[in-house]
Amino acid sequence: MKVELVRVNDAFHFEGTGSSEVKVHTDGSPEIGGHNLGVRPMELLLMGLASCSAIDVVLILKKQKQDITDFRVTAEGDREQEEDTKRSPFRNIHLIFKFAGNDLDEKKIDRAIALSMEKYCSATAQLEPLAKITHSVEIATV
Repeated sequence: MKVELVRVNDAFHFEGTGSSEVKVHTDGSPEIGGHNLGVRPMELLLMGLASCSAIDVVLILKKQKQDITDFRVTAEGDREQEEDTKRSPFRNIHLIFKFAGNDLDEKKIDRAIALSMEKYCSATAQLEPLAKITHSVEIATV
């Protein structure tokens, strides 16, 4: 896997490209001179985790013929500054899986999320040695 990051302006705005050639923009906060022209790098890490698991969950539930009309994942991360550094890695991450649909089977949803988190999602495997990752589920009926 390979990505390329190109600086867009004379501040902290970057454009990243991966194998799909879709552009992703990152930027620093205004407090350090950024211009809000992209997501923050640590937000992008949370988005990567959420989307990795979301893809797994949708694939599994589609195979199980679950009629999902809306699906969202919210990722909340708590960061903790490391002693004697400026680094603040995530120590706790909570994913909230929110579903709406017709006749959704809660057991199938729970199993799909468990499979993603424990067997399929590489982003989870990458982050869980450093952060406790938990999740919850919300199901709305249509």
